[in-house]
Amino acid sequence: MSLAFLVDKAQSKVTVSDLKDAAASLGFIVPEGQDTEDYLQLLQSTEAIVNQIQEAEDYIHPLLCPTPTTSPREFWELKKEDNILNAWRHRCDLVATNPTSSLLQGKTIAIKDNISIGGLPTTVGTFTELLCKDGQLPVSPIDASVVSRVLLAGATIKGSSTCENFCLSPLGYGSATGPVHNPQLIGFTTGGSSSGSAALVSANTLQEPENKFGETVNIAIGGDQAGSIRIPASYCGVYGLKPTHGLVPYTGAIPLAPMIDHLGPMAGSLDDIASLLQVMAGYDGIDPRMTPESPLRHQVPNYSKILEGFKTRTLENGELIGSGLKIGILTESFEILGLSEQVRNTVLDSARRFFGAAGAEVIDISVPMHRIGSLIWTAATRMSASETACQGKTGGFLSFLPPHVQARWPPDQEMYELLTGSNPSALNVMLSGPFLKEKFGPSVEAKAHRKVFELRATYDEAFTQVDILVTPCAPTVAMGHPKMQDDAEGPRSTVMEKVSLAVGVTTNTAPFNATGHPAMNVPCGFGQDPNQPEVDLPIGMQLIGRRWEEAMILKAATVFEEGRAISKAGSKHLD
Repeated sequence: MSLAFLVDKAQSKVTVSDLKDAAASLGFIVPEGQDTEDYLQLLQSTEAIVNQIQEAEDYIHPLLCPTPTTSPREFWELKKEDNILNAWRHRCDLVATNPTSSLLQGKTIAIKDNISIGGLPTTVGTFTELLCKDGQLPVSPIDASVVSRVLLAGATIKGSSTCENFCLSPLGYGSATGPVHNPQLIGFTTGGSSSGSAALVSANTLQEPENKFGETVNIAIGGDQAGSIRIPASYCGVYGLKPTHGLVPYTGAIPLAPMIDHLGPMAGSLDDIASLLQVMAGYDGIDPRMTPESPLRHQVPNYSKILEGFKTRTLENGELIGSGLKIGILTESFEILGLSEQVRNTVLDSARRFFGAAGAEVIDISVPMHRIGSLIWTAATRMSASETACQGKTGGFLSFLPPHVQARWPPDQEMYELLTGSNPSALNVMLSGPFLKEKFGPSVEAKAHRKVFELRATYDEAFTQVDILVTPCAPTVAMGHPKMQDDAEGPRSTVMEKVSLAVGVTTNTAPFNATGHPAMNVPCGFGQDPNQPEVDLPIGMQLIGRRWEEAMILKAATVFEEGRAISKAGSKHLD
């Protein structure tokens, strides 16, 4: 590589000591004399070039300028008594001045707090002191691509929803503002990291007459790197779709690792999932995760129309709505560590009964490599997540990271104490990423990426036999939050007591983040936690489709719901 210029050595503050330190970090020594003089000048010149860019005025992409709204972009934080679930991070009330469609007209929406909303802070679920020195959170100068799209579709953005600290936990206790409560049972997890989004949608579906949960929303946007849309949707009893990788632009959201970054819709109905997905999807001209396979905006399927047409089509004599649909029960997904018997039985029974009642064919199908899918996900992403999520690195390709969010790096003792107390999973990523890089080097991550292609191929082979794969989503019903504070009854939960709750939670979801297949949680029944046996808690079933076939997942979910209705009607008739 060449340099733009060579700096005058006398004008540089880079010293021989800096050169020696850089060389030592790489395991070699630069000999004294001419080599030292030459390499020092090269290092000084590189520093001078980068310093010019550091001091230059930043650039805001015109496509990301905030969409004009009918009122000023103001935000506020709710009092604790008005934020019963702790699901809101910042409130606002944003409506586009000139919407271009009415697809989401009349819908209220929450945006996960790792997605940029112009005029609002983006905290990524972490502590103010880790994001700024003066206690004043910087506000976003941009609207993420999906934010401008929902505004232009007529939705009202009601605020940012709480998420887990650095989005690095599949449970709902790890936000800097405290645990997010499941509206099905206060004190129990929502799942994460899209915890607030799931809670607000779930609370809306419960339709409490006394409005005890405060402001809720019809729909929400979540983020999903290992299951962070689907797991909270499962625990909270709503729909949550992780689209095909590259269908929905990630521009303006804080990344974890580009290979697994997804944004997707969460809602209480399939119709709302279809409408929100249609609004969110399509190439934005910026996100490098999008490929030639990604549809342009005008090529995005009309998911709402497809779903409506599927539900209202004329059926031949003897044909049912699910006739011709082939469902595969992914056998290895029902053998995972930590899968509760009630979840296993509920998902199996409901899938076979309800799909069958609606005319679909249900078969067992084996994908042995699914057993190591989550292991491949870990090896393929852990080093990248440490650098991207925690250090703010770009991933090496042209990308537009939100300019207003830069977490403290390197970590210090204060950061250790804060994260250990709230979300030790985040600290584990910070520790294990550099450790793995030092121990294995980059070759193991490269090998894991190759294994992702193999894993994708095994699922694709299964899809030559079936249209949809079925797995349990979360392996259990929601569990109680760990103890987050010391009190008179004893100390807070230990690191392992917190982290152990999450072991195995994403075993069935994370593989499809790596392979890019679309997957959606569908509420399929209820179970009980041993500590609260009198309360029914949701159980979720995961539907996985071929890449770019979100419409097939929506159709399959419709068939499932129709089969449920047929079964219920049959039961009433027998009674």
